[in-house]
Amino acid sequence: MDEKKLSNSPIMVFFLASLILVLGVPRGLADSKVSSAILKRDQDAVSTYIVHVEKPMGRVFSEEEDLDSWYQSYLPVSLSSSGQQPTIVHSYRNVITGFAARLTAEQAEALKSMKGVVYTKRERILSLHTTHSPAFLGLYQQLSLWKEANLGKGVIIGVLDSGVDPNHPSFSDEGMPPPPVTWKGKCEFRATECNNKLIGARNFVNSGGKASAVPPPRDEEGHGTHTSSTAAGNFVPGANALGMASGMASGMAPLAHLAIYKVCSEEGCGESDILAAMDAAIADGVDVLSLSLGGGSVPFFDDSIAIGAFAAMEKGIFVSCSAGNDGPLNSTLSNEAPWILTVGASSIDRTIKATARLGNAGTYDGESLFQPKDFPSRLVPLVYAGANGNSSSALCAEGSLRNSNVRGKVVLCERGGGIARIAKGQEVKDAGGAAMILMNDELNAYSTLVDAHVLPATHVSYAAGLKIKGYINSTSTPTATIAFKGTIIGDPSAPAVTSFSSRGPSIESPGILKPDIIGPGVSILAAWPFPIENDTKTTVTFNIISGTSMSCPHLSGVAALLKSAHPDWSPAAIKSAIMTTANVFNLAKKPIINENLLPADIFTIGAGHVNPAKASDPGLIYDVSPVEYIAYLCGLGYSDKEIAFVTQKNVSCSSVRSIPEAQLNYPSFSIILGSSPQNYTRTVTNVGSTGSYTYKVDAPDGVDVTVSPSMLKFSGTGQSATYTVAFSRSSSGSTGKPFSQGSVTWVSDRYVVRSPIAVIFK
Repeated sequence: MDEKKLSNSPIMVFFLASLILVLGVPRGLADSKVSSAILKRDQDAVSTYIVHVEKPMGRVFSEEEDLDSWYQSYLPVSLSSSGQQPTIVHSYRNVITGFAARLTAEQAEALKSMKGVVYTKRERILSLHTTHSPAFLGLYQQLSLWKEANLGKGVIIGVLDSGVDPNHPSFSDEGMPPPPVTWKGKCEFRATECNNKLIGARNFVNSGGKASAVPPPRDEEGHGTHTSSTAAGNFVPGANALGMASGMASGMAPLAHLAIYKVCSEEGCGESDILAAMDAAIADGVDVLSLSLGGGSVPFFDDSIAIGAFAAMEKGIFVSCSAGNDGPLNSTLSNEAPWILTVGASSIDRTIKATARLGNAGTYDGESLFQPKDFPSRLVPLVYAGANGNSSSALCAEGSLRNSNVRGKVVLCERGGGIARIAKGQEVKDAGGAAMILMNDELNAYSTLVDAHVLPATHVSYAAGLKIKGYINSTSTPTATIAFKGTIIGDPSAPAVTSFSSRGPSIESPGILKPDIIGPGVSILAAWPFPIENDTKTTVTFNIISGTSMSCPHLSGVAALLKSAHPDWSPAAIKSAIMTTANVFNLAKKPIINENLLPADIFTIGAGHVNPAKASDPGLIYDVSPVEYIAYLCGLGYSDKEIAFVTQKNVSCSSVRSIPEAQLNYPSFSIILGSSPQNYTRTVTNVGSTGSYTYKVDAPDGVDVTVSPSMLKFSGTGQSATYTVAFSRSSSGSTGKPFSQGSVTWVSDRYVVRSPIAVIFK
């Protein structure tokens, strides 16, 4: 039989078909077809791209429509073979020269070659990262900074988040003056839902910047309502969550105005929407921007938050951002740019205690928001969820306890596995368990959280969990119960850094110490848009949640108070005042501790814990001008083009005197030290009383530090003085540690101005 006849025979056709069914398509053919299909799919898929274009020479756009038309000219109709028409979703005026558009990969690639297009990038999707906290920070009505700053009156805080519940009493405008005449923003709620407190509200999620295209920025997640009320919620008496943490709720700046920019949904927070909201906020006239969101470390020229924040800073707008919730590992920060205040999270001195009591008389304190009054004090059987050897059962994963005998028992579950803490309790409840003891994993150690559990529960430390496991294994009849002790104030170990708070050193710029500061971010009570209990009739709804998302608006509110008290201070001056007056000791006058109950290091706390009252009168400040940031960016080794993405100005580093990172006039020092000595200067400006300052050095281990001159004298406010700090390896040799820490402090008869020092050895 010849080849031609064989190839056409039914037997051969069947054989080839059978071979394909059994073995799959021959490898080369399969790879080629699959790759082509994937490539075609990817080319046809539509994503949002941020497009930077050259500024038009000598052209000024008087109307928004003119700018839109010019940007539209970059999108030819015949750009794609897929049939997908490109559409602009945001036109930027302030943060960058450019726009965001819905494009296919093919269209985006074609755009790159167009004249005038400087840079095109696909947007990243970023993630969202109080009755007692004002008092914990020393803020009281008619006293201290609240009195001096008039509760933040006249200052506008812009919050970029998941929206807001405009009808919550935290956003009442009782006692509020009208917004400043400089306010130019708009409200996309009904006219009756905006007021002198909530002066602006816009939705940028898939909006294309057009209010008619999307619903108003109502908060469907809860996150934005919580952060907004933390920054500037009005006074609400009788606030509580499930009856706990009762008291008068308020934000840090209760009489500041709020402008809400919705940029996040359940899918996340699109970079193009964030950039559009920052663009609008600058035009609207906000004084402070608060962003409890972020992504991982990227170069500043590729970081939309850093780019938007630079434009805001140039307009005198203070920008506060969360550090991220990826601790306790090092170098896990978001929002690292030096013109941003990067905020880590710490505890307050309030706990909502729930104590596990065992049959051997052992007791282990934990926390829970749900505090049932009728839970029996008698001991009941105690079981470890992972006793069957199944790791998913140990984690109390969904469905893992279905066939376990936990009915009527207290169940010990392990934290982790990507399973929500409350969801673990739901699994125990569904399986008939009477209560849950949730033990930490080793990484989270002693950092426990207050949650609105669905059954009687307590969240205990890893050490406590190991002891409870040991007790279970020591007897054939282990028993336990939980004693609910309610709200307790006065924990002397507060503030303590929580395990989730992201840590430095900064990846993108290790010569700048980050985070800058820590503030309350653990178990914070603030406004919530819907009930967390079964009572659907209540209109005063609050919740307790945790995250650097909660610490960020605390600092945003503090910045608003400082802006109100000192309207002439620059964003860098406000940051300096916050950092140089920070506390490094807890209420017990001992060093602030971390999740392991050990002293927290400098890459965990930055300058320390915010002290609002002292920040209002810091004595000296370290100021930084926009021009100095350009010299710093040149020192990072960025190209002129990359720096222009950040600054929106043509920059030539060859004609700019670039500076090393650590030379930026920052209120802290972060030094990468080898065998060669290094010298850095700082310039301080007097904003306090006249007088002289002498220095005090707490030298990092393994480092010799000298300061000159030995004294700074000021005869008037506004005077500046420069000093030099020299760093060198000490003759005692290596410490055997990767880094060391210390401080340099300028002391007068009235002020203590402290700058932390981090030294990374190489």
